Amino acid sequence: MISVEQALEKILSYVDVLGAEPSPILDCLGQVLAEDIYSGIDVPPLDNTAMDGYALRSGDTHGASQESPRFLRVIDTVAAGSISEYEVEAGTAIRIMTGAPIPKGADCVVRFEDTDEVQRREHSTDQQLPAEIGILCEASVGLSIRRAGEDITAGSIVLHKGVVIRPSEVGVLASLGHSTVMVIRRPVVAILATGDELVDINQPLPVGKIYNSNTYSVAALVARYGGTPRILGIALDSEDSLVEGLRRGLEADMLITIGGVSAGDYDIVKDVLAKEGEIAFWTVRMKPGKPLAFGTIKGMSRAGVARNIPHLGLPGNPVSAMVTFELFARPAILKMMGKKNLAKPTVDAVIENCMVNSDGRRILARAMVEKRGGQYFARLTGPQGSGILTSMTSANGLVIVPEDKAEVKAGDVVQTIMLDWSEEV
Repeated sequence: MISVEQALEKILSYVDVLGAEPSPILDCLGQVLAEDIYSGIDVPPLDNTAMDGYALRSGDTHGASQESPRFLRVIDTVAAGSISEYEVEAGTAIRIMTGAPIPKGADCVVRFEDTDEVQRREHSTDQQLPAEIGILCEASVGLSIRRAGEDITAGSIVLHKGVVIRPSEVGVLASLGHSTVMVIRRPVVAILATGDELVDINQPLPVGKIYNSNTYSVAALVARYGGTPRILGIALDSEDSLVEGLRRGLEADMLITIGGVSAGDYDIVKDVLAKEGEIAFWTVRMKPGKPLAFGTIKGMSRAGVARNIPHLGLPGNPVSAMVTFELFARPAILKMMGKKNLAKPTVDAVIENCMVNSDGRRILARAMVEKRGGQYFARLTGPQGSGILTSMTSANGLVIVPEDKAEVKAGDVVQTIMLDWSEEV
């Protein structure tokens, strides 16, 4: 029986970063950029105004104030997306909307609030362009002007290979005119449930059977962390059925089976692994999740080349399946996607329950973590049986009780893995 750290190290040593593929920018959130992105344009492409106001020559505003306005002749109005055909000369101004290019001759923009436009409109029913405008403040060169290339200059590297694409990166790519981008592809994770007791969720439930919930919780976890789940169905507790099911997933990047890895008469996953590939380990010093098998299955690449597919055999108890996925499958998926930060965030929390560790395994207890008065507190979700799946719906963290600690008392500070990290915590 190996430690959690040894198990994770072994699993990660078997997986590599996947290849790159083009992806539409809206489909690549959370993926890793596989190329440097250079800009072929300036952003913004032209000097433009940051305010609605009047484009003019700053020299025409010397001495301007509320009490002593400087009056300028208005020669045009220009909206965003348009370019004025007029040039601003001494004594003139052009009415301009946010984002519109700065007209020739202008060196600043005075916002509407610093002119007498509001007062003029209050005392006039004429909605036409005013013949003149009163400037109520002095303006400096460059006032309210966004310069061409202020954000991005043509020829520069805008996004570096290896960054994780978020909505902000999507926006930058769009600002450069990119509709697709090269990213590390998402791993395809094939999922096969095992057990004669399982029934698909679309079927009537016979007496003595249970619905196959594990496949769907695991598939949801795969999707949550950026992979593409491929559901293979249910294999019966026979070697032939299990082998047939495994062979349906031999083009995947990772194969996950659920159940069949403990010491029961019908737990045959380890035996099949030994025949179809190799076993690296099959028990981990943790609770829940002790019966965890890992190894490889002989398969084929997308190009038809023989290869070994990483295989993770999760326990059949639903909580054990989810907890072991979080600790082992999740980091492997992230590594295949090219990500560097593979660990969940952890916090030190004051535990509000007592816990006993009687068999020298690392306990990972479901808990609800809250922040009160600058301190984190963790409260167990109730009974910790590995078959109580609803306990996961009440948990946002896993309290860790180390292998060498026999007891945790209420009020002790414990390290807690955060399953969910929200602004409220």
